[in-house]
Amino acid sequence: MSDELFAVLQPAVSAAGLELVDVEFKSGVLQVSVDREGGVDLEALTDANRAVSDLLDELDPIPGRYSLEVSSPGIERPLRTPVHFAKAIGATVTVKTRPQVPGDRRLRGILVSSDEDGFTLAVEGSGDEPMRLAYSDVDTVRTVFVWGGQDAPSGPKAKPGQKKPSQKKPSQTKSAEQPSAQQKTQKRKQVSTP
Repeated sequence: MSDELFAVLQPAVSAAGLELVDVEFKSGVLQVSVDREGGVDLEALTDANRAVSDLLDELDPIPGRYSLEVSSPGIERPLRTPVHFAKAIGATVTVKTRPQVPGDRRLRGILVSSDEDGFTLAVEGSGDEPMRLAYSDVDTVRTVFVWGGQDAPSGPKAKPGQKKPSQKKPSQTKSAEQPSAQQKTQKRKQVSTP
């Protein structure tokens, strides 16, 4: 369904001066990601939301009720079209291949090249030649944000010679005026029922 919706929505998003990056429908939510050179602002997202919503109202391609979310794709973004792949050459990507493709289904590596039919991936940890994949061989491809040559850290990073900043637990950051969940529970337990 996402591929069909992508094809339906692309002209409307392009008419708003934006690039359609991804369309995903799951759990009753239609998620539409849009972008443009230099990024998108609130006004661009509002315009895209209006254009997509009007088109969906007119065509009614999704039966039943659903929510529409229009947003920017963020740092780690899906690659769907040959143009997306061309823009991401040199980036680290994760790939999930289709079940019928031999070998590992989940791959990670550097996107070496791309064309209209597929792309070449230098798979991490593999001393082999880069792997050629057709677009029809893959379920999903996403860029991976790499921080200073390494994957993004999970917390604040200390400078050389500096101690890593401590991360406060949620209970330490609450003000004295706000009771904790445990205190609220204890108060509830103290209330007698008639």
